[in-house]
Amino acid sequence: MTALLLDSVTKEFGDKRAVDNLSFTVRDGEVYGFLGGNGAGKTTSLRMVLDIIRPTAGRIEILGRAPGRENSAELGFLPEERGLYRTMTALDTITYFGRLKGMSKSDARREGRALLERFGLADSANTRVEKLSKGMAQKVQLATAVVNAPRLLILDEPFSGLDPVNQGLLEAEIQRLAGQGATIVFSTHVMQHAERLCDRLLLLAQGRKVFEGTQDEARATLPARLSVLARETPVGLPGVIQAVEMGGENGWREWDVRLAPGGDPGDLLQACTERGFALRRFEQRRPSLHDVFIHLVGGEGERA
Repeated sequence: MTALLLDSVTKEFGDKRAVDNLSFTVRDGEVYGFLGGNGAGKTTSLRMVLDIIRPTAGRIEILGRAPGRENSAELGFLPEERGLYRTMTALDTITYFGRLKGMSKSDARREGRALLERFGLADSANTRVEKLSKGMAQKVQLATAVVNAPRLLILDEPFSGLDPVNQGLLEAEIQRLAGQGATIVFSTHVMQHAERLCDRLLLLAQGRKVFEGTQDEARATLPARLSVLARETPVGLPGVIQAVEMGGENGWREWDVRLAPGGDPGDLLQACTERGFALRRFEQRRPSLHDVFIHLVGGEGERA
């Protein structure tokens, strides 16, 4: 089943096109990364999904329905621009957001207490938000997004401003909810979080989709790279388009080898064996999502 669908969605603000003919699908139960630089159109896209703003053109479906308030009971949302009612207590804040999502007061308070316990804030349940530290307030904000055990959780730059401890807590919460069957969509420009969490991802630049697929499919867009320790240059071997010497000793030299698109490291290793090409090390370098992002997006990753 499709949890979220965007079909040819465009959003214009005057003569500025913030989202340009964007189409993608998020499958039920997956963790989906919405990746792009600042100004790529991530927040605008998510605000259309949440019916905060309307698209200029195109179609959006959430859990099989059009965007609207009737989806609130099954949705959770953590905005990039954080904000809580400063004079309310931590528990009352979580309870209030639970009530907005259709929960009874007793259920919202019970789940709120459980979340505060899990986040290490049980002793601060009756503390006003204005008295909490920034990190503690961020945990309360996260609790407001997940209090209703949402079927679809949308997180807009959720790791922004979090210290490493709270980043780990958020990653653990995402994994916990995914393990319970929730669908999670989060936007970020920090590729390391996506590497650890995402089943599939989309790369966005200038409001346009430049890639959608799994992490392995994303890495496959880059030519294979190898670290080779050999006595002579690998240039001239099948599939090798570049070999940069990185140093060496005792007659062995280390080479950073790049293969032609579609080149198979296994074929190269077989050729080395057949030709008697002396090797001491032959390692494939696994590209990071950051490498993929630079390769696919390049200088279009950010805009004013």
